[in-house]
Amino acid sequence: MQQDNESLNPGDEAPADSPGVGEDICRACEGSGTVNGQPCAECGGTGKVLQGIGGG
Repeated sequence: MQQDNESLNPGDEAPADSPGVGEDICRACEGSGTVNGQPCAECGGTGKVLQGIGGG
């Protein structure tokens, strides 16, 4: 999981310490962290993004 001092990746919806946020597999790279042999631009190469969970 991301540290508080790390910046968000483009695919992240909110910082890791925000209420109602959890890790999900990046849809752009399907969790591999790479696209066409390069680090995924959506998840920053982690294969994971931070998504809002729940709803209301």
